[in-house]
Amino acid sequence: MQGEPVRLGVVGLGFMGQTHATNASELGHEVVAGADIVPDIRENFETKFGARTYEEFETMYENEDLDAVAVSTPNAFHEDAVVAALGHGYDVLCEKPLADSLEAAERMAETAREADGFCMVNFHNRVSTAAELFKGYQDAGHFGDVRHIRANYIRSRGIPGVGSWFTNEELSGGGVVVDIGVHAIDFALYLMDFPPVETVFGVTRNQFGNRDDYVDPDDWYDATEEAVFDVEDSTTALIRCADDRTISLEAAWATNEAESQEFVVRGSEAGARLDLGGDELTMLEAKSHGPDHLVESTVSDASIDHVGWKGSDKRFLDAVVAGQSPEFNTIEQALTTQRVMDAIYRSSESGGCVEVGEKR
Repeated sequence: MQGEPVRLGVVGLGFMGQTHATNASELGHEVVAGADIVPDIRENFETKFGARTYEEFETMYENEDLDAVAVSTPNAFHEDAVVAALGHGYDVLCEKPLADSLEAAERMAETAREADGFCMVNFHNRVSTAAELFKGYQDAGHFGDVRHIRANYIRSRGIPGVGSWFTNEELSGGGVVVDIGVHAIDFALYLMDFPPVETVFGVTRNQFGNRDDYVDPDDWYDATEEAVFDVEDSTTALIRCADDRTISLEAAWATNEAESQEFVVRGSEAGARLDLGGDELTMLEAKSHGPDHLVESTVSDASIDHVGWKGSDKRFLDAVVAGQSPEFNTIEQALTTQRVMDAIYRSSESGGCVEVGEKR
């Protein structure tokens, strides 16, 4: 189908489903159909995109002539929608995390290995000016041997609406680790070129989600009598990779600390500082031109087209048009990230360091 617009189906028509549909339309592709169990959401999607909608994604797969599918359901339903789409030969963009459990993620990856189509996972924060700058300098050898990354994704107060699926472990598979921690883990591994991960020590906490006196200046939190909050709201972890490379992780929906999405990279020749999804790269170096001295320089006058969600959607749709599996945001990389998340939970439960890859 080289050169032709992609015929896209969307599973899960909430905010992210509509985001994928909007981006596809703006990029010149055709939103053919959507599936969601909620009638009002289907009706809204039909009106907004002029697409046919279905209650069940299986019916959409059977009835529609699609090239690709974007899956943006709650995490617990990723596996069924993705596996069925791959079974039909479609290329698939799956929302992060890959699944609600390591077992489900492994089954999805196994299916993708045998499928005609490919599965890409929507880690959209990789598509930023800061990340592209870092990778350019890294490929040129500027940082030397990267040995450690300090990864932060911290909200002072930002627990998603209680009563939504984000705070219900049955639907999400976890709390802050699988919602925003997953971005920090993936991005750190990406900056380190995805070395093999060996062991993890992690702690998860629930300090704010069930408090009656929770303070919420930006109105993220909407507690009701039916609300479920049975997940963690912060985590700290140390991830040890091959050759003694390490990642230290701090992720929080709520904590008494300033907000941060800062990543600090330590290399043998230079270091770097950049924000997740940011547009500036700061490099930190020691020089001996004249007296020994330290140099801190910031690149801030560069930009790339189509960052974030739209940039990720474009890379997916371009790969569909080209008929080639992308080497970016691959399902195997997402599986590695899923294994790290699983290890954080196992470590927190056991109180000790755990090997990555074992079943929870």
